[in-house]
Parts: sequence; C-alpha cells; structure tokens
Amino acid sequence: MEGHVRLLIKQLQEAFPHLKFIAGESFYWAPETGEVYYDDTKSGNESGKWSLLHEASHGLLGHTTYKTDLELLQLEVAAWTHAGQLAQQFGIEVDDEYVQDCLDTYRDWLYRRSLCPGCGSQCLQNDANNFYKCFNCHTKWHVSPSRFCRSYRRSKAAKAKQPAAVFASKTNE
Repeated sequence: MEGHVRLLIKQLQEAFPHLKFIAGESFYWAPETGEVYYDDTKSGNESGKWSLLHEASHGLLGHTTYKTDLELLQLEVAAWTHAGQLAQQFGIEVDDEYVQDCLDTYRDWLYRRSLCPGCGSQCLQNDANNFYKCFNCHTKWHVSPSRFCRSYRRSKAAKAKQPAAVFASKTNE
C-alpha cells in the first residue's frame, strides 16, 4: 500500500475514531461492527481512495439497512455525495465519471430487477419484501434480496412460459 493511502487511512482514523478500517478483499461498510473494509490490492490507486471515502461515508451517515431497492440507490447517492465533501476536507479530487459509473451499476441492477418477466414493462417494487407487481399485465414476481450475487426474477406465470430471467449485478465498491 502506498504511503499516501496509509496517510488517508490514518487521517480518517484520527478524524473519526469510532470507525475501524480493516484490510479485506473488497470495499464495503459493515454497520453491525462499525468497520470499513478496503481492498488492500486496490488501495494504491485513486479509485481505491475514492472507494475508501465512500465506504467511510456510509458509516458517518449512519447507514445500516434499507427496505427497498430504490432506498438502496438513495443511500449510495448520499454516500457518494458525502464522499465528495470528505475528499475536499482531505485535499482529494474525486472523479465524477467514476462516481457515476459506480452509481450506474446500481441503476442497472435496479432497472433489470424491475422488468416484468411477463411483458417486459418496467415496474416499481411493490413492498419491502422484494416483490414487484406489473401495472400492465399484473404479473407478480419476487427478486433476490442480494445485491452482490446473481438475482432471479421469479413468477408463476413466467415460469410456465420460460425460465426465470437471470442477470448479474456488479459493483465498483
């Protein structure tokens, strides 16, 4: 890990002693332990610093859980906005294109989950239990709660016609 990233972690630890920074295999915020994990192999590049600020922002904003897919996207936007403010505080410039690329992974994930397996219309999540209902053909479907692994849209009507649609969600965090 390069010295400037060590310095950023040290500065963050001094400014926010309630946050713990742990080397790991990816960047993420663990609200149950108050730990910010960072990918030590990517910490030497600019995007590593930005991701570190982003995950710390989740902690500083008190993000613990979300109930709907749209709420998750809102939390991500808030964390990136706050990361930009932190970056200024620590003399770092965050590339807005990188931020938008990261947010696009969530937008794409949300869009694919919201497509009706019956008719292809884009719909809104019906409730916080990962259920959607199509306003057009009235198909109901359930999606996986995971945002990191393969997600499946399942409906009884679509199952009879075709296999469940499969898509992957990728995050830059």
